[in-house]
Amino acid sequence: MLITPIETGLNMKKSIEILCLLCLTSILSLSINKVQAQQETDYTIHATIIHRFTKYIDWPAYKKSGDFIIGVVGDSPLYDELKSFTANKTVGNQKIVVSKMTSSESYYNCHILFISEEESGSLKRIAALTAGTSVLIITEYNGLARQGSCINFITINQRLKLEINKSNVAQRSLHIASELLDLAIIIKN
Repeated sequence: MLITPIETGLNMKKSIEILCLLCLTSILSLSINKVQAQQETDYTIHATIIHRFTKYIDWPAYKKSGDFIIGVVGDSPLYDELKSFTANKTVGNQKIVVSKMTSSESYYNCHILFISEEESGSLKRIAALTAGTSVLIITEYNGLARQGSCINFITINQRLKLEINKSNVAQRSLHIASELLDLAIIIKN
């Protein structure tokens, strides 16, 4: 069988198109994996930061005995990251315990309460329910520091930032070190 130069050119063109398609598929696949890895990394970073909060926030004396409880509301990868990161760690003499909680609890017996983005619609109810208690509420969705959260994780220019509402923190009899406040965007009611 004799192949003409025109047929060779067409086969070459198809081969290049297939090769380009394979390259594009590989790049997209790598991008998706990178995004998934980034999301996992974000929650690893969240877990690390939340643990660091315990060094810069002071709870009242009555909260300094028993276990130090970090509650997670919603189905978030943060729960597993916190469990792993805080295993065998303490806050002072208190063993850290990470607990899953629901948005419909009638009482939140914890020191820190993280409300996942999917449960952010419950923030106002949870903030009202925990008002006057020394529960540090942490969220992860734009605008929630104005709606009852004490500390809110946000992303600005692909960088993780903290919003702190000093008024919400003070109403809970918690004290934040100035070093932590210096790193945050301060939100006023």
